[in-house]
Amino acid sequence: GRAYDSHRHDTYAIGLTEIGVQSFHYRGGREDSTPGKVIVLQPDELHDGQAGSAEGFGYRMLYIAPQLIAEAACAQFDRPVALPYARDAVSVNPALKEALLNAFADDPEPLAMDSLLLRLVEGLYAADRTAPSARPLRHVNSAAVARARHLLMEQTDRPVRSEELEAVTGMTRYELARQFRRAFGTSPYRYALLRRLDAARGRMRSGLSLADVALEAGFADQAHFTRHFKAAYGMTPARYMALRRPSC
Repeated sequence: GRAYDSHRHDTYAIGLTEIGVQSFHYRGGREDSTPGKVIVLQPDELHDGQAGSAEGFGYRMLYIAPQLIAEAACAQFDRPVALPYARDAVSVNPALKEALLNAFADDPEPLAMDSLLLRLVEGLYAADRTAPSARPLRHVNSAAVARARHLLMEQTDRPVRSEELEAVTGMTRYELARQFRRAFGTSPYRYALLRRLDAARGRMRSGLSLADVALEAGFADQAHFTRHFKAAYGMTPARYMALRRPSC
């Protein structure tokens, strides 16, 4: 049935339909989104929401302030540009779909959100037929990204915040994320996470319990630590420790 009456958001609404048929009225017509389809609603656009079939529907949505999109876009294009305009409310957009799946899978640590926003911006501008072409990154501030890398290598007991990297590099978090990837092949978040997991493996060898290892590496709990450890190394921490024990 009908889920939402007509309303507006002052943000971009970017989502992924997961089950059923998600239907809504938008810009004078009706849109239907099925599982795997991406939805992009522009800020301040009137829309409603209802099930398009008897089974109902399920979806996940991100709501992102236009100012954040503008800041990330400025780093992506190396200049201020107009906000992206998605003409198709429902589409198959591989870049946005991948970014959304990562958003719903990742833990919302600050550095993870910076990288996510850059990926979303890439997908939004890919959906805008009038968007300018991104300029290739021609210069990397080697000294600044090295300072960021040094900070991430030092802080292996907690998540590093975006503001800290901005302070040591003099760049915005989005400029840094773009240059860091060019210099080191990965995002500041992934680099920091793997350094924390490396340090955690050392603590595991010292005989600490897995719960204590998780806390000392800055994870919320053992389950949080286990999820990231398995994603990085292909096995659980418990399995890793069992393989390291000498056989009798």
